[in-house]
Amino acid sequence: MSVGRSQGGLPPDSVIESEAAILKDTQRLIERWHDHERYAMLRIVVAPCSPFSVSRELMRDSAVLARSYGHAHGVSLHTHLAENDNDIAYTRERFNCTPAEYAEALGWVGPDVWHAHCVKLDAAGIELFARTGTGVAHCPGSNMRLASGIAPIRAMRDAGVPVSIAVDGSASNDSGHMLGEARLALLLQRVVQGPVKGPSALTAREVLEIATLGGARVLNRDDIGALAPGMAADIVTVSLDDIGLAGAHHDPLAALFFCHVPRVKHSIVHGRVVVRDGQLTTLELPRLIERHNALARELAQAACRVR
Repeated sequence: MSVGRSQGGLPPDSVIESEAAILKDTQRLIERWHDHERYAMLRIVVAPCSPFSVSRELMRDSAVLARSYGHAHGVSLHTHLAENDNDIAYTRERFNCTPAEYAEALGWVGPDVWHAHCVKLDAAGIELFARTGTGVAHCPGSNMRLASGIAPIRAMRDAGVPVSIAVDGSASNDSGHMLGEARLALLLQRVVQGPVKGPSALTAREVLEIATLGGARVLNRDDIGALAPGMAADIVTVSLDDIGLAGAHHDPLAALFFCHVPRVKHSIVHGRVVVRDGQLTTLELPRLIERHNALARELAQAACRVR
């Protein structure tokens, strides 16, 4: 973030950085950590926060920097766009255009770009994203929590826009549960007032595709998102003997999204067992929870002192 409140931006001035420093450190991180090989577990994405927290120049220069490494290195671009009415108003007042038009003018469209939210993406923006292969990360939980609205996912899908599911961040999503987000995405589209509404607006199988293959497409990857030979060994299992799924064995996939949000029984990431029998294998969870609660208390106490 580089444009603080004193300059008309959203973030406090205390958290902004100089644009030269942002670009320099982004380049350092790409060259130190970015892995473009197949099955890579660490890739750097150039991600200015949003049009209302960085300048036009930083948006433009970020796109130039990412693409200077060439398509083969797969350095992608990401930001938050058209999230709510204030976002639309800011872009129109500052730049005299819609968020989608702003993104296009600065090179922020294409298969190497994905935008979070897009709740207020208009018909012309949807057509632009479909034509250019620009991706959208749908964050239904965050959009509900912040009262931003419901993203037109059905219209995006019908137009051919690459759509994935995401959680936004801990500031606007208190669980960060991907299965929970998929459930919200499924149910929300059924209450949207549009050409397609009701149960046909989105199905359980469609939301599974969005959450898996959709995520892979938005990330511009062909090595994840499906259980198939030659793909990364990313697998989760859910137990069907839980009371919340009783009676749903005739359609386990639908049960996964329509019934209560289940806990994953086993999780394998790139061949590594991360969860076994519902328990994390990679860290001591009780110690982590204790530390997390202590830090939260300190943060709350500091906030009270500031007030």
